[in-house]
Amino acid sequence: MTAQPDEAARTESVHRIPVPPPEGPHTARGRALLEEHRAWEAVEPLRRAVAAREPGSADLLVRAYLDSGSWTAAIEFLAPLLEQGHLEFAGRLGVAFAELGDHARAEQMLRLAVAQRELPAANDLALLLRADGRFAEAVRVLTDAAEAGDRQAPDNLVALHLEAEDLAAAVTAAERYADERRPDTLVALADVRAVQGRAEEADSLYRRAGELGAVRAHTAYAAFLVARGDLDAAEREYREAERHNEPGWAWTVGRFLLDTGRPDAARWYLEMALSWGDRAAAEALAELDGVDPTDD
Repeated sequence: MTAQPDEAARTESVHRIPVPPPEGPHTARGRALLEEHRAWEAVEPLRRAVAAREPGSADLLVRAYLDSGSWTAAIEFLAPLLEQGHLEFAGRLGVAFAELGDHARAEQMLRLAVAQRELPAANDLALLLRADGRFAEAVRVLTDAAEAGDRQAPDNLVALHLEAEDLAAAVTAAERYADERRPDTLVALADVRAVQGRAEEADSLYRRAGELGAVRAHTAYAAFLVARGDLDAAEREYREAERHNEPGWAWTVGRFLLDTGRPDAARWYLEMALSWGDRAAAEALAELDGVDPTDD
């Protein structure tokens, strides 16, 4: 039987669906190491993957450099790509410059990324502006990103207002952007409710944010529970933060263990955080070793 025209069209359409190229062996090895939080070890197989032109390897190599705190290596790899017109790497190059203290070039790259509609770069740009004391500019950058739909910008905007002790502005922003479709906005609202003394509402919001997969839900909830004196529940949340690979989890778990009198357990986490370029971890390890980090 001859296929009807609509059936033939559907068949042709199915055959036109592009099949992604298979992942190369070096890329697969690097990805597995990254998923095991072994970024340092992932660098070499991913460098081989890039040399072999394996699909997707460049993105993973950049991630390995950044996750391992290899800022100089990241810049050496990314700068030529930008010169070749690969503007999708501008934001990550900006992060590497910022970590090395080159704020001028970091701002240039991050603004380029934002101009290319790479909304997550707005969060890094705002952090840079805040560090340079340009609070009003940081607020504008985050507000624009939040209005454009970025997932993290509302949370960071609220945090910026809370840091400045402007509770009214924090409340306004948190209530404006609270939306379960962007779970991190619930974390921001929970942070505000906690400062307002509305603990039960904050507790409920943190739990809901965790259910919806907010990026820092368990870390934020753990800090809230520590402040309430519920250390057992806080530890469970810190372990959940580790399980979900939340940003900075190694540092937050290590700091918690150190503060609760478990220095040996804390050391492993803090050394891991240090290997990822976390400067706060270096200070905590110095404290653990009885060294004043301000001493020359």
